[in-house]
Amino acid sequence: MTTTASYTVAGMTCGHCVNSVTEEVSQVPGVTDVEVDLATGGLTVTSEQPVDETAVRAAVEEAGYEVSGR
Repeated sequence: MTTTASYTVAGMTCGHCVNSVTEEVSQVPGVTDVEVDLATGGLTVTSEQPVDETAVRAAVEEAGYEVSGR
């Protein structure tokens, strides 16, 4: 069974931004897939078990951006 969680990330402006967010969020324990939509700021996190939202937010912040919604 997999679960997905969707977030909105503020501040991304280019492909490098997408790569940074993808790389950081991919390192969160349990995450199996990360999809980022630059146009909408959408972030979809797929995992085998529900992932701690705090860890996802911290990973996005580590990449230099902010989760503006869920």
